[in-house]
Amino acid sequence: MKIKPYFLVTLLTILVISISACSTPTAVPETQVPQEVVPTAVPTEKAQPTQPVVVEAEKGFLTWFQYDQNNEDPASDERVGNEYLRKKIPEFNQEFDGKWNWTSTHKPFDKISGELVAATIAGGEVPDLTEMEGNVLMTYYRNGVLQDLTEWAKQQSWYADLDPSALNACTVPDGSLLCIPIAERPHLTYVWADRYPNGYPTTPEQFLVEAERLKSEGHYAMTFFGSTAYGGDGASRAVWTMITSFGGTYYDDKGNMLLNSPETVKAIEFLRDIVAKGYVPDVVFAGGFQEEEAFKDASAGAIPTGLFGYRYINPLTAPDGTKYEKGNENDMLDAIAAGDVVMRPSFAPEGNTPGCNIDVQALAIPVGSKNVEAAHDFINWIMTPDQNADFVVGPGGGFPSLKSMQSHEAFQVPFYIEAAKALNASECKPWQGTLERPNEAQELIMNAVYKLIKEEPTLDIYTELTRVQEEYNANN
Repeated sequence: MKIKPYFLVTLLTILVISISACSTPTAVPETQVPQEVVPTAVPTEKAQPTQPVVVEAEKGFLTWFQYDQNNEDPASDERVGNEYLRKKIPEFNQEFDGKWNWTSTHKPFDKISGELVAATIAGGEVPDLTEMEGNVLMTYYRNGVLQDLTEWAKQQSWYADLDPSALNACTVPDGSLLCIPIAERPHLTYVWADRYPNGYPTTPEQFLVEAERLKSEGHYAMTFFGSTAYGGDGASRAVWTMITSFGGTYYDDKGNMLLNSPETVKAIEFLRDIVAKGYVPDVVFAGGFQEEEAFKDASAGAIPTGLFGYRYINPLTAPDGTKYEKGNENDMLDAIAAGDVVMRPSFAPEGNTPGCNIDVQALAIPVGSKNVEAAHDFINWIMTPDQNADFVVGPGGGFPSLKSMQSHEAFQVPFYIEAAKALNASECKPWQGTLERPNEAQELIMNAVYKLIKEEPTLDIYTELTRVQEEYNANN
């Protein structure tokens, strides 16, 4: 059979196409290769969700102060501290926004230490930080209330600038630093200048001469806290000033009460004498701070009290009739600026340095504090210059414990300049000294002094002081 020509052509075409499909193609020049599109890789495992950024929640920071930010009464005795908290709580919270939120619980000045001791012993809730006065240090020490701040404080930049006497007021017998002193609160004597035209006496003998003169003019030489009120608080005030100026004491170096020294006996004899001769008003023994009234109206020429007493002794009427009647702490400040009131050290027997009590306004961290870091931040915040000045002038009510702060502009005013004259001429030390039960001690002491100079002024002073001393020491 003949094969048709068109069949051969078709067969040849199929064969050529098949051979072409099986051969390697000619390489394409690199410059002509189109850009390869890489497909997204498909994970071999299930992708894990992205973890959210964790922002630590703001923490609460709780303090106990004897001041109440919610009390807006302009006549409140504690208005200065109340105003301070009202202003500073939002300032602190703004500066530490997102980290700390400061709230403060008001505790009355005569209950705060007892409540903190009770809470510690019971294992109850305590604040992260507490404000305290130096006169409760030994009570806290004896009951294990406060944390030892020694090592932490030494690492802070402000530590070396602290006045050694202020540090001493926060240091307990085992050497631990249990509080950080912010302000020093020494005692001195406020004096109506016109009542003492020859200057305030420097010796007991001079005082008696001036006291007789003032009595003849219808005035009292001085007024002082002579009652047994507030658990014997008077023992830390003018009574201690008188006793330590005469060279006496309440304690020895081993924690025992020592009351019956010849110097202490002489001091109480002097107090008994000025009471018997009518050189002080009866309001001295009334309690409730009524003794201040005799200074307010200038019927008494002087009042030994704490430096911070300027806050409470108002309004005032000067001997010449000038009235200072804003009804707040500015009355005393204005009277000092005008020269009507001066500030002086106590009188003392020849050869003795005038004595006085020194207290501190301090901050401490209780055992059981839930937020020690916040307490540390708060203390460091208070130690910055402007905050420190605000605290000292406000609730501190005294001189700054930081030595460098004494040149701060806040303290270049008549009040602080005048006070320095008295303090530089005095030797002040804490009245409780080594006594580990100061609350018990001050009540016993003041009850004895009141009995000897007011109730039974014929009792033998040495015998009564010995009895009280032995009663206290029997429980050591």
